[in-house]
Amino acid sequence: MMKHHRRTASFAMAASLSLIAAAVQAENPAHIDHPGKGKALGRKIEVQLLGFNDYHGHLKTDAVGFGVDEGGGEYLSAKLAELRQDRRYSFTVAAGDLIGGTPAFSGLFHDEPSVESLNAMGLDFSGVGNHEFDEGVDELLRMQNGGCHPVDGCYYPDSPYAGANFKWLAANVVSEFDGVTTPLPGYWIEEVEGVKVAFIGMTLEGTDTIVAAAGIEGWDFLDEAEAANNLVPVLAGEGVEAIVVLLHEGGNQVPAPGDYNACDDFEGPVADINAALDPEIDVMITGHTHQPYNCRLPDAAGYDRIVTSAYQYGRVVTEVTLVLDPKTNDVDRKKTSAYNHAVVREELTPDPAVTAVIDKWQPLYDDFANEVVGSITEDINRGGDPSGSDRSVESAAGNLVADAQFWATQTFGSQVAFMNPGGVRSDLVYAQSGSEGDGNVTFGEAFTFQPFNNGLEVISMTGEQIVEVLEEQCQPTRFLHLGVSAGFTYDLEKELVGGGCTSITVSNVKLNGEPVYMDDVYLVAVNSFLADGGDSFTTFTEASSRVTWGLDLDALTTYLGANSPVAPPSTDRVNEVN
Repeated sequence: MMKHHRRTASFAMAASLSLIAAAVQAENPAHIDHPGKGKALGRKIEVQLLGFNDYHGHLKTDAVGFGVDEGGGEYLSAKLAELRQDRRYSFTVAAGDLIGGTPAFSGLFHDEPSVESLNAMGLDFSGVGNHEFDEGVDELLRMQNGGCHPVDGCYYPDSPYAGANFKWLAANVVSEFDGVTTPLPGYWIEEVEGVKVAFIGMTLEGTDTIVAAAGIEGWDFLDEAEAANNLVPVLAGEGVEAIVVLLHEGGNQVPAPGDYNACDDFEGPVADINAALDPEIDVMITGHTHQPYNCRLPDAAGYDRIVTSAYQYGRVVTEVTLVLDPKTNDVDRKKTSAYNHAVVREELTPDPAVTAVIDKWQPLYDDFANEVVGSITEDINRGGDPSGSDRSVESAAGNLVADAQFWATQTFGSQVAFMNPGGVRSDLVYAQSGSEGDGNVTFGEAFTFQPFNNGLEVISMTGEQIVEVLEEQCQPTRFLHLGVSAGFTYDLEKELVGGGCTSITVSNVKLNGEPVYMDDVYLVAVNSFLADGGDSFTTFTEASSRVTWGLDLDALTTYLGANSPVAPPSTDRVNEVN
């Protein structure tokens, strides 16, 4: 088929400007003749791509899919090994969020266990996701290259963290100083029987709005389609016609239970990106929205392009059978296919290589995580049923964190606290998870519940700015319902269309029963993510002063210890009038 190059600008790669990045040596991507696992199809070449996304450090088997026990690192690895059997050419790829937002078993150790498990699985390449930047660019580079944590040091001094065996790719993350320098390679080229296949890795353009600003200072996140399109002529100059994009951005649908291969009423950012991508790009493996889908979407030239996502937490593996034509050095899209395989634990034997990683970290985890920090009277849940992933509704979990942060900062004079819903990553469950006893909350459970170790700050805001923050819950692609501390109430009227918010009215805003006055100044407790304008709550950055209390997790654990047993906070602090 005829393809067209829409862009002619080059896209250079260089080393990061930071001290750690100087060691990356981001040279021109290597061309590696990959040893085989697959079969020839006459004059065509069949290449297997095994993809997943949003692993989030789920080494252990704590994930449940559509009604069955699925996922976990040991079983994901086993499924990958099963699918690779009898395949001559096979690459294992991912679409970001492999680290960050992780359970305590990985997150307590800055996700070194997660990377070690991915090494054991034989991962080859991954696009970066927004959570790869949770601890900043320098920490991501340590994750790639190895070395001891700059604060915590080496968890195993005799065997320091060795880094990732796979390559993270970051084509649309560039230095704001020159617009071309990338912290990690933007793409990688593999050669199969003389045919070159390029993998471009990218995160969503909005990454800078959903991660802590301090860690990404000096870096810009570019439009995904433009960044990929700019690479097309560069790759053509290197003799590449077959191009796969590993993109941490996704779409949405409502799949039927158990149907991981649906593509019904598909919409969302990745649909728009697909329409804007150069037709030269053949396959998109995506993520971020934590949904499984298997689509064929028309590109700008009207040809179907495979666009997939593999759910979350190792529950699904996407298998793309990429058919290459040696005559054109390109992908035969008509013969190329994709299928999403569920990782059903009862059908698999755990991979001992990943089990060994778990066994390595288990004693250190037990030392940290099993301490009881407090107790609860019943489950304290996030919004939405059953997954707890609906961030558009008031939740007991979000209000609990706000209560804890307000309580912890009383010595600083705080009057109200707000909590972003995406910072709460699990429910607090009454039933014991180990031997701690029902109702008891361990440090590990608290960490999994709120894992980001943000600073907790008290900032000065006018009443008018507080109302503006509440109005910023309404965003074009979503509604983000802030958790609020006890004593703060308001009326909310909003309109949602297709998941996005089209209008909002905030009224009757009160603090301890008294009206919040627009010109008065109030002391507000928030985590540093919000204080820096995260999740597009930019009005927080206009605060006239900022004072740091400590870490948000310390506020939570101290609150639980001092107020146990803690009951679920009410979810009527916001009166929704529509």
